[in-house]
Amino acid sequence: MVDLSKTIIAKSDQLNADDLLGGPITITIEDVKQGNADQPIAVLYKGCNGKPWYPCKSMRRVLVAIWGNDGKTYAGKSCTLYRDPEVKFGGIKVGGIRVSHMSNIDENVALGLQVTRGSKRLYTVKPLRIEKPQPPADLQERSQRAIAAINNAADVAALQKITGSNNYRLLLSQLDQFDAAQSKNVKQAASGKASALNEGEFA
Repeated sequence: MVDLSKTIIAKSDQLNADDLLGGPITITIEDVKQGNADQPIAVLYKGCNGKPWYPCKSMRRVLVAIWGNDGKTYAGKSCTLYRDPEVKFGGIKVGGIRVSHMSNIDENVALGLQVTRGSKRLYTVKPLRIEKPQPPADLQERSQRAIAAINNAADVAALQKITGSNNYRLLLSQLDQFDAAQSKNVKQAASGKASALNEGEFA
């Protein structure tokens, strides 16, 4: 497959509706900041590369209705954005960014959004189901092997070879994510062995 969607992304300092011509995207929010007079709210998300999403007034109303007034509490939450080709500007259909799904809700949320002055329409946001990542099946086995290798290190050089390896760094990263207690055990084994070896060298 040759994915053309990445080749039609608009060159801009913000996420545009045309960036979603290739399909919806799900974003995880990192921060919400003040924007400018025309676009008062900037939503920064993982992988935005300096192109935040500036939600329109209707979508800001959706965000407030579902997640509340404090944008700083949005960090870590996720939503799915799509291009609505029916959005008009100056009477011309130019397309706009809309929200279809949001995390932190358990059921559909129906809102009455203003379309034109004196006219509203029903807008429904669906729950976004985020699958939690699962730990590698061999994580515990690898951590036990690492502790054994650390305890069997003959000298400081051997210990440094273990703790400086890519495999060790990957193990700690995964343990930090999935098993903080075991991560602490591995780190304590390494620091304890380092202290013992250093004391032996200078005894």
